[in-house]
Amino acid sequence: MVRELKYHEQKLLRRLELVSWEAAAGSLAEVKALRRYRLGRREDYVQYKALARTVRALARRLRDLGPASAAFRARCAAALLEKLYGLGLVNCRRSLAVCESLSAAAFCRRRLPCLLVKLRMAQNLRHAVTFVEQGHVRVGPEVVTDPALLVPRAVEDFITWVDASRLRQKVLDYNQERDDFDLAA
Repeated sequence: MVRELKYHEQKLLRRLELVSWEAAAGSLAEVKALRRYRLGRREDYVQYKALARTVRALARRLRDLGPASAAFRARCAAALLEKLYGLGLVNCRRSLAVCESLSAAAFCRRRLPCLLVKLRMAQNLRHAVTFVEQGHVRVGPEVVTDPALLVPRAVEDFITWVDASRLRQKVLDYNQERDDFDLAA
């Protein structure tokens, strides 16, 4: 009932092994994370998972150091926790236990579109990603068009609209804060 494959179709199928084929998107949890955080590239999530795995391994190594190196362990643990807290990946700087439970989702939550939703500059992640890609958002003095930007805690307060953005003008009109001098410019 099935027709015989032509030569070029057979040649294409030689490259594929349909028995051992795996989905390109990976596991179901990975696909859910890609959808939930609106990640455009799967490679970003793979990189976040690798970074989280590295931090967890480093925390385990620090935990397993012997009692002879207690001062070194305390110094390194404090430096690691300070770095992770500054990046916004952990909420407290008390113990290495928070480092051992670090996941890729923590990195995803520090992306610029997620912070736009958190700061209530966008209603949802889809709109936030669109705003960033269209160039309506700046971080400090620089206009950002890459939604994969990880924003540290120190820079989080400097997320604003671009001066020439129509969204900024609409927000100022809604709040009745728009200056007449801006209309002339």
